[in-house]
Amino acid sequence: MSLDRRDPEGAIAGAAKAYSNWGRWGEDDVLGTLNFLDEAKRREGMALGRRGVSFSLSQRFDMNGPQKGWRRRTNPIHTMLMTGTDAALGNQGSPHGIGGADDLITMPLQCSTQWDGLGHVFDHGKAWNGRDAQKVVTADGDLVTGIEHMAAHVAGRGVLLDVGRVIGVGGGTSRSSGAGSRGELPDGFAITEEHLTATAEAHGVIVGRGDIVLVRTGQLARVRREGWGEYAGGDAPGLSFTTAGWLHASEIAAIATDTWGFEVRPNEFEGAFQPLHQVVIPNMGLLVGEMWDLDALAADCADDGVYEFWLTAAPLPITGAVGSPVNPIAVK
Repeated sequence: MSLDRRDPEGAIAGAAKAYSNWGRWGEDDVLGTLNFLDEAKRREGMALGRRGVSFSLSQRFDMNGPQKGWRRRTNPIHTMLMTGTDAALGNQGSPHGIGGADDLITMPLQCSTQWDGLGHVFDHGKAWNGRDAQKVVTADGDLVTGIEHMAAHVAGRGVLLDVGRVIGVGGGTSRSSGAGSRGELPDGFAITEEHLTATAEAHGVIVGRGDIVLVRTGQLARVRREGWGEYAGGDAPGLSFTTAGWLHASEIAAIATDTWGFEVRPNEFEGAFQPLHQVVIPNMGLLVGEMWDLDALAADCADDGVYEFWLTAAPLPITGAVGSPVNPIAVK
């Protein structure tokens, strides 16, 4: 796909039409590309946990996160409702010396490691499967494609594409000095289909129908070393708009990255905001994950040369939510 950087409207409209999955699984569908992740694919994924080594792919949920209030997103606020102090002072009113602690958390559902639900993004007033956005997501939440519908489905074969480790700063396979030598891509680096294909070939994996694909850019490793900066909403490496065709043709079930926004930032069009989201979520029905911590998994994959694994990443079944925190677990 070639890009006319002056015409985001035309590019989005063309890609939305070319890569639409509207009606593919019936007019009542609420799962989108998760339909590709069937029982056979799940059995294939289960067989990959050979060593029994597990990795949490989640960032921490605490006040030390990257959020600064942009788009009304804050870091999680953790509050204790009952404490050991209350128990020791006898303030809990419980019999025979029993005491306990309770707590609550207040946070936007997409402030740390999370999934974007199918009701998260619209295209010209249309939600997933061609529904009217105003009838899908209201003040009562996502009445049709709430993320609770996906809770039982996100488990299968995971594939890591460590683009940061394989692709050099110049877009080749060099591991010379610079960000590429640390397994990191610079902000603004657009990952193309060619980069994804070259990375899969370097890892010896084939990406296909029903896979949950994880793309590591290395940005999270960099901001942990240098400070959060503009990680939440600023410039970042990420998928190029031109990968829309690959995302559609590969028939993957879901994709997640270690960045805030999944696609390259600044976006590739003048005056645009998240154009790839506008194509893949409401039109393609693709499940998109962001802010995943892929570093420990990537190090292990590099050590043993195995880039496929059993992956479970169920969203919380929050009724009517358009996104959800998640603690993905990869097992090798």
